[in-house]
Amino acid sequence: KHSRAKIEAVATDMGLAYIKAVRENLPKATLVFDHFHIIKLYNEKLADLRRTIAREANALEKKVFKGTRWLLLKTSSKLIVEKDEHTRLQEALRLNQPLATAYYMKEDLRRIWQQEDKESAAFLLADWVKRATTSGVGMLKRFANTLGAYRSGILAYYDFDRLSTGPLEGTNNKIKTLQKMAYGFRDLNFLKLKIKALHQTKYALVG
Repeated sequence: KHSRAKIEAVATDMGLAYIKAVRENLPKATLVFDHFHIIKLYNEKLADLRRTIAREANALEKKVFKGTRWLLLKTSSKLIVEKDEHTRLQEALRLNQPLATAYYMKEDLRRIWQQEDKESAAFLLADWVKRATTSGVGMLKRFANTLGAYRSGILAYYDFDRLSTGPLEGTNNKIKTLQKMAYGFRDLNFLKLKIKALHQTKYALVG
């Protein structure tokens, strides 16, 4: 209970189970929907769209779409010129307008979390939702509905010093490594102490 009183916000993905757990155990805490998970979810939908389009394509188009999944999911600035990744991606996008629209909307989606302030982010979010809703692409319309429903938790990112689950994900990876190193170890209390000792940054586990 003492620890709970200190928690003002919780970063999580948009899974209903997580939302329910936070609301039941920390009713006064603000939910901040983690932007990494939102981008990951969008990328999954984009990959599904590419797969559907490629499945329905003719033989020549299938050849162009082959191997473009990771190119679609890459940030445009990270495409490798020497490997002709930009050229290959553009060839695939020219074959299908809905896929091209969804790809460029992905690039715009990232910008929502790159703004100087909440007001600018809110403007971009509203604009993104509007364009997605009127795009004529079913996948985009459905994703726009999701963002609209979770708008306050998305923008709360700017209210709590750009809070995300990044530090937690890093800690989870360290714990997994620690568990492998401690395979067969039976003293759980000592293991808990080792886990708490991982936190040597500006934040700490409370409890």
